[in-house]
Amino acid sequence: MNTVQPIRDKKTIEAMKRELLKSGTRDYMLFMLGVNTGLRISDILKLKVSDVKNKSHITLTEDKTDKAKRIKINGLKQELDNYIDGLQADDYLFQSQKGDNKPITRIQAYRILNKAADKLKLDEVGTHTLRKTFGYHFYQKTKDVALLQELFNHSAPSVTLRYIGINQDIMDKAMDDFIL
Repeated sequence: MNTVQPIRDKKTIEAMKRELLKSGTRDYMLFMLGVNTGLRISDILKLKVSDVKNKSHITLTEDKTDKAKRIKINGLKQELDNYIDGLQADDYLFQSQKGDNKPITRIQAYRILNKAADKLKLDEVGTHTLRKTFGYHFYQKTKDVALLQELFNHSAPSVTLRYIGINQDIMDKAMDDFIL
């Protein structure tokens, strides 16, 4: 399995938003929810309208860890409200075009993200890129690895830093001016 990276550059994030919006609001909102909540794609795809409608937080049980999770969505509230306008409470947020009220698959989410990334000539992009992008920018803003570790349910700060690519950034920087 290939390792994916966070999107480190905010201009590239904006370019991804624009590219995804070209194929529809669903794809754009999938990206927005991922990079703004840090939820795993498996948890995002399970979400229904009732999970976000008239709510300040998304509350769920994580697929991977079976732990309860509560994430504030205030920054996305208006966009989410516009997106779900006209949908039923039991509708999946990210519906597949195949079948009645079925969510897109993880594979389809990967294809959506990769198609946009290819157009922007980005490498190492996958569904985990959303979560890693959230983590990377959260860490850059707060420098609070302990809180990020808690949000991600990681076992140690070193796991979190490696996961979001900070260790790689530090190693790359150290090598920039190194020559014998």
